[in-house]
Amino acid sequence: MADLGIPQNTIAILQKYNFNIQKKYGQNFLIDPTVLERIVDAAEISKEDCVLEIGPGLGTLTQYLAERAGNVAAVEIDKKLMPILQETLSAYENVTLINADILKLDIFRLAEEMNGGRPFKVVANLPYYITTPIIMWLLESRAPVKTVTVMVQKEVADRMQVGPGTKDYGALSLAVQYYARPEIVANVPPNCFIPRPNVGSAVIRLTEYETPPVQVADERRMFALIRAAFNQRRKTLVNALCNAPALDITKEQAAAALERMGLSPTIRGEALTLEQFAGLSKELP
Repeated sequence: MADLGIPQNTIAILQKYNFNIQKKYGQNFLIDPTVLERIVDAAEISKEDCVLEIGPGLGTLTQYLAERAGNVAAVEIDKKLMPILQETLSAYENVTLINADILKLDIFRLAEEMNGGRPFKVVANLPYYITTPIIMWLLESRAPVKTVTVMVQKEVADRMQVGPGTKDYGALSLAVQYYARPEIVANVPPNCFIPRPNVGSAVIRLTEYETPPVQVADERRMFALIRAAFNQRRKTLVNALCNAPALDITKEQAAAALERMGLSPTIRGEALTLEQFAGLSKELP
């Protein structure tokens, strides 16, 4: 089958099937073999691996994954793409096509069926409109996943890996860094896609921790504090916490907890590290 990383081959298959690109699915197809190789290299795919690909699209990245992996489970939500995928991946016996919404798929059962319960390596060129829900679902569900190597909007990739005191630092940064070690491995310009997106992209690799870098008695409680802190990020942390109805924390309680931690009562949430948010969750009632 022709390499879909080459633009004229992608255009030919789109024309052959008279395929209309669906904005609702955020479809932007990669057309740069160098970027495709970098994604597979960054994911460190070998014949020992079973790869879970989310949103294979036309099968462009899937072709590259199938060359290196033992098996690939390619989950595509758009049923109109299934006949195209059956053609573009016909040469690969190690690819299983699944027409489903990844957020509704039993990934634990799939791991049992395809990989003896061992964890997947997730690789994807993710639709930008649903990047964060998919990544957080993979992490929070403690799905059987070893690494997540994904193409995302550059701004979102930056947000995932930054630390305190930067404008991009927020609830997503802390959530991702609680579950995994993030690393941007490539920046990708808009001209590497059909159609061209309006923003730059980046490939980020998340390596999941076996145990989180901080220990808390109640994860939900800590993340509720984090959300409250960043929902009103221009306010002091004391005011942001006491203004969050779900927390039921008084201004006095918040100020006292910060004082016990040696932090100023005028500090903002964006200045706290993950460790400090974990400490705050222990200090507050």
